[in-house]
Amino acid sequence: MKSAVIQAVCRVHQLLSDEGTVGVTAIDKRPVEGSVRVRRLGLHGDVQADRANHGGEDKALYAYSASDAAWWAEALGRDVPPGYFGENLRIEGLEASEAVIGERWRTSGGVVLEVTMPRIPCATFGRRIGVERWARRFTEEGRPGAYLRVVDLGEVAAGDTLAVVHTPPHGVTVGEWFREPTRARAEALLDADAEGEFRMAPALRRYVEQAAAGA
Repeated sequence: MKSAVIQAVCRVHQLLSDEGTVGVTAIDKRPVEGSVRVRRLGLHGDVQADRANHGGEDKALYAYSASDAAWWAEALGRDVPPGYFGENLRIEGLEASEAVIGERWRTSGGVVLEVTMPRIPCATFGRRIGVERWARRFTEEGRPGAYLRVVDLGEVAAGDTLAVVHTPPHGVTVGEWFREPTRARAEALLDADAEGEFRMAPALRRYVEQAAAGA
């Protein structure tokens, strides 16, 4: 069984002014001390400024792996500390970008999380990082991290272990789908959802159906 450690639990530090339509962003996540309650819509005390495109039960938490963060730190020539990409969980020993869609993780505190979809970079993310054509570069590198649904509630803290407790047999990972959303992968996801192997998030389904139709 694969296992990992939660390096940091991050939630919004402060709302920042942003040039987007909402006017502010909650992307400034930073590590917090101690245990944090996990609710259906995410961490207690965390917020999403743009709720039309972020948050909700299928994007309750965002996980990013230490290995991907280290890769970006070298590529960008700057530190990429926990929360810098807006993630709630910085994890080590488990590759969030290569998790199978529908995979379930259990923390040592009893919280169960389900991988729902890759993170799609937005303009706010680009302004946060300050790199030209950041969304395109982030997409091309194929290290999206994973959005998570909360299945069982509880508390999480830095230092908690994280174990994979269920992996759907369709085998399509968030990274594979993010990099190459092929018809074959779309059909595999649709079939797995129909068979009850996992519950596809509506925000993912529309892209999957388009790919299955060859759009």
